[in-house]
Order: sequence, then C-alpha cells, then structure tokens
Amino acid sequence: MITGCSIGFGRKLAKQALALGHNVAVSSRNIEHIKDIVLSYPDTAIPVALDVTKSDDISNAVKQVSEIFGSVDVLVNNAGIGYFGSLEESNDAETRRMFDINFFGLADITKAILPIMRKQRSGHIINIASIGGLVGFPALAYYNATKFAVDGFSEALAKEVMPLGVNVTIIAPSGFRTDWAGRSANEAASTTEDYKTTAGQNKENIRAFSGNQPGDPVRAAKAIIRVVESLNLPLRLLLGAAALKNAGKKLDELIQDFYTWQETTTKADFPID
Repeated sequence: MITGCSIGFGRKLAKQALALGHNVAVSSRNIEHIKDIVLSYPDTAIPVALDVTKSDDISNAVKQVSEIFGSVDVLVNNAGIGYFGSLEESNDAETRRMFDINFFGLADITKAILPIMRKQRSGHIINIASIGGLVGFPALAYYNATKFAVDGFSEALAKEVMPLGVNVTIIAPSGFRTDWAGRSANEAASTTEDYKTTAGQNKENIRAFSGNQPGDPVRAAKAIIRVVESLNLPLRLLLGAAALKNAGKKLDELIQDFYTWQETTTKADFPID
C-alpha cells in the first residue's frame, strides 16, 4: 500500500512494484490522478481514495485493502508536501496543514495498519522522510520539523514493533526530480531584507533548481524495492549523493560539539560517590 501516488516517488514506486508483479494499493486524494496506473495493471492494482488527514478515508482505505488483498505486507508512507519561508514569515495555517499531512497523516495511517501487521507477525513500514529530517536548512524550518518528527517517530516505532516481526525503514532523499519544489510546495508571501541572504536565497535556489535535481525518482523507486526485498534491512537509507554529503557533515558537527563540551555534559549529573 502506497500513499500519495499521483506524482513523484509514490507514482514511480507504484509503477515499478506493479511491473515486478506485486499487488499494489495505489492511493491518492483524487483517484482520477492514478487511473492510468490502475488501467495498466487491472489484475494487481487497486485504486484507493485516500486523504491521509481524514480519519474516515484512512479507515475505509485500510478496510478496502485488507478485504481485497487479505493482508498488507508493505506500507509506504509517501504522501507529503513542502513549504518554503523563513520561520518568522511562514503562514500558520499552511505550516499546520503540512504537519497534518507529513507527520500526523503518516502516523495515523501507520496506526491503522499496525493491527494487521501485528496479527500477521510480519510487515515492513517504509516512511519517506528527507535529508531535511536529519539536517536543517534555511527557509525549511517547518518542513524540517515535520521530517525530523517522522525520523524520531520511525526510530521509536522500529524498536516497538521489531519483536513482532515488523520492520521500519526511514528513507532520506536529497534533491530528486519530483514536483516537491514545484506546484506541490507553497511558500511565504514575502521575505524581508534581514532574511534575504539566508531563507530568501535558499528558497530561490530550490525553486530555480526544480526539474534539474540530480536524483532520479525511478532509480529511487528501485532502491526502495531492493530494501524491501533485502535480508539486511537498514533503519535509515539515504538516497542521493547530496544526502550522503550533508548527513556526513552533520555527523562531523555532532561529534565536534559532543566531545568539545563533554566535560560540561558529564558534570551535569549528580557526583558519583
């Protein structure tokens, strides 16, 4: 079962999985947007109308999939949107909507699927996060917050469900040629002069780079399928050279801070007698 299949990773992943002969519940808020996929694979694809922010949609979708397929072996939480703007200038309604989709929607569909996987004593939950769930960038504070939340949620969930035969993998892509930086992302109405060289500049860079990112969504979809089929499952999978570069830089920064301040850190405990 894959959420958010109208465009981007979800669409490419659904098509790759179906081409390999898998049964796939292809979901979208508007099933007209996935009609072509289902028509191409009428015996193995089912269209699922799903807005991950609506509890009734989630309940109906899980019921539909479990009744038709009898089980859910893999859940891919892909539905998500972006938002660009400095923290101070971001729109509250837009950023809360992004949290509802990127984090709470992901959490709610996971919660609805888990009883099926617990009963099966098997399953794999793939959560599409971002390198922005490990590294913060100007103009993306609220987006980063949603993806940091997905990362922490997924890590804790993995420890809860591993003894039950259920696995969790966090996918952290860098820039890929999806519509994430195009029409799928809203932005703050303006940028003040004080933020022009930080949030403003990065927002312009992201928009200008849209459609020319180095990441190939088809290769990413194939990589995700390889993870699902692997016997050595990672908790986190970075996708894209830029993701690896930024994650490595973040690790170096963490180590530098941790060990530079280790004396202050350890002295915060009560003295050991």
